[in-house]
Amino acid sequence: MKVRKERGSLKYGRVLLKLSGEALAGDKKFGIEPQKLKWVADQIADAASLGVKMAVVIGGGNFFRGGREGGGIQDRVSVDYLGMLATVMNSVALQESLVQHGLEVRVLSAIDVPQICEPFIRPRALMHLKKNRVVILAAGTGNPFFSTDTAAALRALELGCEVILKATKVKGVYDSDPEKNPGAKFCKEMSFTEALSKDLKIMDATALSLCRDHDLPVLVFNLFVRGCLRQALLGQKIGTLIQ
Repeated sequence: MKVRKERGSLKYGRVLLKLSGEALAGDKKFGIEPQKLKWVADQIADAASLGVKMAVVIGGGNFFRGGREGGGIQDRVSVDYLGMLATVMNSVALQESLVQHGLEVRVLSAIDVPQICEPFIRPRALMHLKKNRVVILAAGTGNPFFSTDTAAALRALELGCEVILKATKVKGVYDSDPEKNPGAKFCKEMSFTEALSKDLKIMDATALSLCRDHDLPVLVFNLFVRGCLRQALLGQKIGTLIQ
């Protein structure tokens, strides 16, 4: 894939993109909607053409949610492991879609699935990024009781990313739930302390605290407005910046 001339104007050279599994489900709410998968891959391919080094963490909520939503399974550890396996499925699907765009892509998993993807080893992930491959990081942290938000914060720090790009279906962060409060105000910027104190559900508290403690900014934006990911990389004013 050719790198565009805008490369020199990139605000961020190395980023971690955090996607929810639901972003791939579309109106079906379950599984993968091919058109949604293609849309996400289109936006990532467009961003990658700018020359950015990109890691991706994707959730598994379109197949199986971890935490307390266990589909009748009582054991929290088992529920969380099922959620990790769901992220592996999403990661492999996204990999295939990105390969069709001509990108080099590697999936690295925090749990051992050698027939499907590589194990997450930090030097290996850094090597792939250095070679301008998109690195998809599957299976969260590999441990129960930790969300993919926390995995995104951890991996972004491990890989020296400059920002977490938190992809959503809304413009950014509001001071209250806009679906419940029509008067909710959009926030262009917000501190981690404010985000934590208001419990706005942007990311879980562990992830936000980790980002705050290590000065890792989070940009929340709408992935489903064409070109928004590219605009974020070029430093244009979109979404909500938490720092």
